[in-house]
Amino acid sequence: MSRSGSAARATRRHVRVALGERSYGIEIGRGSLGELGPVVARLLGARQALLVSVPPVAQRYGAGVTRSLRRAGLRVKRFTVPDGERSKNLTQVRRLYDAFLDAGADRSSVVVALGGGVVGDLAGFVAATLFRGIPVVQVPTSLLAMVDSSVGGKTGVNVRRGKNLVGCFHQPRLVWIDLEVLRSLPPRQFAAGMAELVKHAAIRDAVLFDRLEVQAAELRAQEPDRLLPLLARSCEIKAEVVRRDERETGLRMLLNFGHTLGHALESLKRYRGILHGEAVARGMAFAARRSEELDLAPRGTAERLQSLLERVGLATDLLPFPRSAYLAAMAVDKKRQGGRIRFVALRGIGRAETVSLLPREILPARWGRRPGRA
Repeated sequence: MSRSGSAARATRRHVRVALGERSYGIEIGRGSLGELGPVVARLLGARQALLVSVPPVAQRYGAGVTRSLRRAGLRVKRFTVPDGERSKNLTQVRRLYDAFLDAGADRSSVVVALGGGVVGDLAGFVAATLFRGIPVVQVPTSLLAMVDSSVGGKTGVNVRRGKNLVGCFHQPRLVWIDLEVLRSLPPRQFAAGMAELVKHAAIRDAVLFDRLEVQAAELRAQEPDRLLPLLARSCEIKAEVVRRDERETGLRMLLNFGHTLGHALESLKRYRGILHGEAVARGMAFAARRSEELDLAPRGTAERLQSLLERVGLATDLLPFPRSAYLAAMAVDKKRQGGRIRFVALRGIGRAETVSLLPREILPARWGRRPGRA
C-alpha cells in the first residue's frame, strides 16, 4: 500500500449503526463536506434537498454543501432557524412545515440538517412527522452533535415544562462528519462536546477513559488527527448501544448519565447561559458522587471523573438553585415512572446501571444546604 493510500485511510473512519432495514453509516473524515452531494444522491435517489441550518453555520458552510448537493443533481432549498436551544420549539416546527411545503417538498425530498444538536433535533423531528416521515441526513458541525445527538434517531423539541418532552424516533439515513469544521468551533463549544465523549467512556469503556486522561491537554488544541480515533470509538459505543436498544427501554438509558440533573439545570437556566454539555458535565459529577454515597461505585470514582472533566475545560459544581427548584425541574423528567426516576449511576469507570429513585433520594435534603457543591 502506498503512503498516500495509508494517509487517506487514516483520515477516514466508517461506523455502522446496525438496525436492519433502518441501518446507516456514520462517515467520519476531514475536509469531506464537498463530497456529501454524490453520496446523498446515490444513497437516497432524492430529487430535492431541504437544507436546514442556523445563520452562523449557514454563512460558513452552507454554500459549499449547497454546491455539492446541486452538482450531484439535487434541487436545494435553504432554510435557517434561530441559533440556540430556545429555538427548538413547536413554533419553529410549524414554520418549517410551511416553508417546506411552500418549496414543493414531497416524499422524494431529503432533509439535510447542517449544524449542532438543536438543528439536528428540530430538523429531524420535522422530517419524522412531515408526510409521516421523509429521509433526514445529519451533518453535525459541533463536537457534541457528532458524538451524541446526530446518532441514534432521537428527535424532539422543548416545551414550557421541560426539554425534549415532545419528539419521536426517526433514524437518519446517513451521518456525515467532517472534523475540519471543529477548527472553527469556539473552545467553549468544543469543551461542551467533550462532555459527551467523556460520558461514553465513563459508562462503557474504561480503556477509552484512560486514553482521554492521557490526551486531555492535547485534545483542547482541537486537532482533528488526535480526535479522529477517539471520536470514532465514541461513535462505536453509541452505535452499539442503539443497535441493542433502539427505543430506550433498557441499555440505552445509560446514555442519560448526567442528564437528570443536567436537564434540570438547563430548565432552571431557561436554556440561557449554559450549554447542554456544560449542564451534563455538572450532572455527571453529581451523579458520580451520589453513586459513591449509595455504595454503588468505589471511592475515588467521582474524583477521577471530575478531574477529567475539569482538564477538558468543564466546570463540575452544581449551580446554587434551591433544592426545591431542582426537585420541581426533575418532576417532568422523561425517565420518570410512577413518581420515580431511572437514575443512571456509575459502578466504576466504564460501568454504569440505572437505579429507580425518588427525586428526593437523588437530591437528599442535605444538598439543599450546600447547593453550590457537587
